Amino acid sequence: MDSEAKIIIVFLFNRSGKTELTEAELYLPLSMELGWLSTKESQEFVKYAINQGLLVKKEGFLHPNFPLETIRVPVGFTPSKKIFSKNADDYKEELIIEGIITEICSQIHQNKQDILEEIEKEGTEKNLLPEVAALYVARKHGVDISEWYNSVEKTIVRENKG
Repeated sequence: MDSEAKIIIVFLFNRSGKTELTEAELYLPLSMELGWLSTKESQEFVKYAINQGLLVKKEGFLHPNFPLETIRVPVGFTPSKKIFSKNADDYKEELIIEGIITEICSQIHQNKQDILEEIEKEGTEKNLLPEVAALYVARKHGVDISEWYNSVEKTIVRENKG
């Protein structure tokens, strides 16, 4: 299963028929045309995708940082409403964990639910934040998830402020 963020990006690029889009060409369809998000949420999603390295900005345009053809958009796809009903920080945290789980599953060919349960178990037993537990489980299985370190670090720093 591909991360929902990647599926959304592929959906938007396929829908537009273009290989590069402006930020507005990404966030406006999410809010105005499709009605999946509020304008603020869709702008946050685009910022998140850039920060996660899913989108790269070149000469004022955004380009996907992964091959679009490797991601399958399910027929009738709409993003899960529960993700967008949370605040942006919870959404980002869930996307980080989702991305790490997807990476683990694709490399060790294990069921997503089993990995999620293992992360929850390790987190509880070792008193770890969910993101750190996900990194721990990936490491335990020998999966390289170094691309997620910065995102997890930012989440930890954000949670420890205040």
